[in-house]
Amino acid sequence: MKTALVFGSTGLVGGHLVKKLIKSNTYSKIKIFVRSDSEIKDSKIEIINTDFYNLENHKEDIKGDHCFVCIGTTKKNAPEENEYRRIEYNIPVKIAKLAKLNSVKSFLYISSGFANPKSTSSYLKNKGEVEDELKNLNFLKLGIFRPSFLMGNRKEVRLGEKIGTFFFKLISPVLLGSLSKIKPIDSDIVAEVMIKVANESLQQTFFESNEIANLIKNRN
Repeated sequence: MKTALVFGSTGLVGGHLVKKLIKSNTYSKIKIFVRSDSEIKDSKIEIINTDFYNLENHKEDIKGDHCFVCIGTTKKNAPEENEYRRIEYNIPVKIAKLAKLNSVKSFLYISSGFANPKSTSSYLKNKGEVEDELKNLNFLKLGIFRPSFLMGNRKEVRLGEKIGTFFFKLISPVLLGSLSKIKPIDSDIVAEVMIKVANESLQQTFFESNEIANLIKNRN
C-alpha cells in the first residue's frame, strides 16, 4: 500500500484526484497539504496545515510514494507579479526539491498546454520553467500533464476560460491531428490519468491533452 501526497486538493483537478485516491485500493494514506482545514473526511486522509511561505518547515511531512501537484492561480487572485510567480513557479519547484530529497518515487505535475519557458505569456513561461526544473531533478518517474481547457464545476467563475471552452467544444469535431491537443478535457479524466501514470510503467514524461484522453479510451 502506498502513500500519496497532494498539493492543490481544493482545485478543479485536485478535488477529483483526492476522491479517486480515497477509492483506490493502491493507497493506504493520503496526505493533503492545505492552508486551512479541509472538509474532506476519510480514514485515509491526513490533513497537514501548511505554511506555503516556509515549506522547509514541512520537510518531514513531504514523504511518501507519489507526489501530486495541482497548484495554480490566476492573475485575478494574485495580481501582484511576485506573488503570482511564487505560486506558479516557486512553490511547485520547492515541493519537488523536498520530495526528491525525501526519495519520493513519482512526481506528477499539472502544467498547461503550450507551456514554454520562452513564452511571452507569464502563465506559460512559469509553467515551462517549472517543467525544466522538474526534468533536472531526475525523479524515478515524472509525469507532466499539459491539459487544454479544463471542463468541470469550478468554485470560481473564469469568464475567459468558459468562453474558450465553449468555443473549442464547438469546433472539437474538426480539431484533428496536431490540433487535437487543444480540445477541452474533463478535469475528472486528468485526475484519473495522473493516478494511472503514477502506478504504471509508461515510457513517457509529457502528456498533451489528447494523449491524456487517449489513455482513458485505451484502458482495459
